[in-house]
Amino acid sequence: MDRKKLLMIVNPKAGRSKSRSPLFDAASVFSQAGYLLSIHNTAAPGDAVETAAREGGDYDVVVAVGGDGTLNEVISGLMRLEDKPLLGYMPQGSTNDFASSLHVSGKPADAAAAIVASSPRKLDIGCWNDRSFVYVASFGAFTRTSYAAPQAAKNALGHFAYILEGMKDLNTLRPYQVKLTADGEVLDGEYLFGAVCNSTSIGGLMKLDPERVVLDDGKFELLLIPNPKTAAALQNLVLALLDQHYDREGLVFRHVSSLHLETEEELPWSLDGEYAPSVPTVDIVNRRQALAMLL
Repeated sequence: MDRKKLLMIVNPKAGRSKSRSPLFDAASVFSQAGYLLSIHNTAAPGDAVETAAREGGDYDVVVAVGGDGTLNEVISGLMRLEDKPLLGYMPQGSTNDFASSLHVSGKPADAAAAIVASSPRKLDIGCWNDRSFVYVASFGAFTRTSYAAPQAAKNALGHFAYILEGMKDLNTLRPYQVKLTADGEVLDGEYLFGAVCNSTSIGGLMKLDPERVVLDDGKFELLLIPNPKTAAALQNLVLALLDQHYDREGLVFRHVSSLHLETEEELPWSLDGEYAPSVPTVDIVNRRQALAMLL
């Protein structure tokens, strides 16, 4: 009987302060489980995308080893394939939002053991124009936090690095005039922040109720923070965000399968923590259960 083949795509820069030795323990777990193991260390941004697209079809399982950006790249590559292998994830970044949603261990050996013992679970994958995202596409306040925090700070400070970078955004807090059509509903106004997500954590800063986030239902969670017109409205927004009461008056919270956005402003985006440049129109579509992950 042919042994199953597993490819680990490793970002050696993710969580650089972490010891590499636990990865050997994870490799041992895969080998003892009967997998024929190959390891690819990424050399530059985009390498994981091309490697997954070029080689992923030759393997039964492809495991992303790194932060959410590495996972995004691996999934983006796999989405190019007609016959997709199973996906595994060993989080090694400084803030692993999606891993938190999935309760994936940050210990490589434990994550590898879970992959070996798990059954495939279908996941929804987002499509932002021609780019894929796994758990969040966001714009406005705090969007730059996820990709602007220096890698050295992320490695040294972890989650706190995102908090510090988010505080810088408060100095340039401003509304964006956008028109969104979400599953036929038109939302036209000024918003400080917007996110289309499939996760219980956004940018390491904001949390969503796990009971309201289903990863394979064909729906995203849409959260919009309108520009408050009064001090009382601002206070209500802050309290709603702190209490995670996203249905409170002043916030917009929906479950949507698709979204069309138009704007005349410079509106940069973040896709799973990676920068996406401003474009006048954005179409976001939920590709329901597009990928199977070992969880």
